[in-house]
Amino acid sequence: MTAQTKNRSTGPDQPGTDDTRMRRDIGVIGLLFASVGSIIGSGWLFGALTASQLAGPAAILSWIIAAVMIMLIGLVFAELGTMFPISGGVVRFPHVSHGSFASFTTGWILWVAVATTAPIEVEGALQYATKYAKFTSEHKAGGETVHTLTGLGYFVGVLGMAFFVLVNYFGIKWFARVNNVAVWWKLAVIILVIVAFFVTSFHSSNFSNHGFATQGAHGIFTAIASGGIVFSYLGFRQGIELAGETSNPKRNIPLAVIGSVLLTAVIYVLLQVAFIGAVRPSDLTHSKGWTNLDFTNAYGPLAAISTIIGLGWLAKVLYIDAIISPADTGLIYTTVTSRVSYAMGRNGNAPEVLARTTNRGVPFVSLIITFFIGLIVFLPFPSWQQLVGFVTSATVLSFGAGCLAIVALRREIPQRERPFRVPFGPVIPFLAFYSSNLIVYWAGWQVNWKLFVTIALGFVLFAAYHAFSRGEKQPLDLKAGASWTLPWLAGLCLISYLGDYPDQSKHAGNTAHIGFGWGFVAVLALTAVVYAIAFKVRLPQDRVESHIEDIQSETEVEQKELGNAGAA
Repeated sequence: MTAQTKNRSTGPDQPGTDDTRMRRDIGVIGLLFASVGSIIGSGWLFGALTASQLAGPAAILSWIIAAVMIMLIGLVFAELGTMFPISGGVVRFPHVSHGSFASFTTGWILWVAVATTAPIEVEGALQYATKYAKFTSEHKAGGETVHTLTGLGYFVGVLGMAFFVLVNYFGIKWFARVNNVAVWWKLAVIILVIVAFFVTSFHSSNFSNHGFATQGAHGIFTAIASGGIVFSYLGFRQGIELAGETSNPKRNIPLAVIGSVLLTAVIYVLLQVAFIGAVRPSDLTHSKGWTNLDFTNAYGPLAAISTIIGLGWLAKVLYIDAIISPADTGLIYTTVTSRVSYAMGRNGNAPEVLARTTNRGVPFVSLIITFFIGLIVFLPFPSWQQLVGFVTSATVLSFGAGCLAIVALRREIPQRERPFRVPFGPVIPFLAFYSSNLIVYWAGWQVNWKLFVTIALGFVLFAAYHAFSRGEKQPLDLKAGASWTLPWLAGLCLISYLGDYPDQSKHAGNTAHIGFGWGFVAVLALTAVVYAIAFKVRLPQDRVESHIEDIQSETEVEQKELGNAGAA
């Protein structure tokens, strides 16, 4: 057993306890609801309007296309998650197949995404709650209306993050119980909104009078990445991140991943249809179509429509839900952020203290770091509307490595049991990788340049850690990792800069030398090249099996010493 898997204990339930074991207290409903609860966050409260502004009624197609793309990615991680039911799996799968550098790259990108998501969800809740108190202030940024926190909003946001940490500190069982109740509420409210809009106000003329695909195919794909659509689906991965804490991984992980995407896809499409039909034709005429549609003095579009069509009671329910839905998702992301830090510590790519847990199985140090990062994000940075593209691009980018890990592991360990196996050989992993790259491309240069600068900062920190850390460290595995991650990231950065996302009218700095159709070709070519390189330079079988032995040792310790007590 390596340094990553040895057990250390300094005392019961002390912050910083040197125990690296985690509880297995989530059952099938708990794991499914962790994914569904994370998916149904602030995205549905804002996404229907934002997507309509970008794509018009064709936003319906955006939701369907995004669901297919996310399902392809989800299938890949369902296979990996059942093979290795470990916490922080998105980070640790590339570690098994391509070593330390690849897993750090994935972990850093994912950590940046999830660490900013919990505070963003709180900001979304406080924006709706501004109807009752001055939690946010409204102003213009880049031609868009945004809401940033006031002093009162910051104070309440800190209390919200502290609550997330408190629930997580008392362990994963508490998290599952709180989340299960919240998800039932969220499902009930979103279904209530859909039915109420269909029954009370539905104008079929809205689907054609002002155009269907108002900005053409370009707008449909922009809405996928920048309209909060993919952002609204990203929670499926919580079934992977919490895999090490579920009582029956073989059954529970595929159900959680696949079931959550299918369920929410149906709900989101119906909500988009209901939203388009509920908008008053006079409002569309006044705003001269979908692109400039807005609601004066309204802090949330769904609540605004509810008031306009005479459903004041529903607007009140939505203002309540606007606190519960994002808050529940923020709770989940606080959990997951600490698990990603935990996984990076276990892999040896970050300080080992991040992998220490209390005897409740809680990665306490990782949890505290998550809290303080949230406080930084609460500062007057761009609001929910502007950060959603960044989170989407970063998260989807982190999924790409898993799509490459699965084909490498099929070649090196074909005999290993796979409780769930993705059909059609390498086809779905390749399409999933292509989908990940396309979504990043569609997010546009105004988002991606910030993402790639952040990634570069991560490499500086990684180099500093390896240069100055005195503890035992994993081999860098530069051939297996850097030989494809660096061309991949550099290629995406270049294509994004030369591409036509966003449209040139946004003056975002991209050159638009690569036109709409050629963007698909360029991304496809990059996908194929990186896919081939990653497959060729994968770790040899003995290194893969060594990493797997570490994982098995950890899993056996978890099951033996902490068992399945309290499985949900």
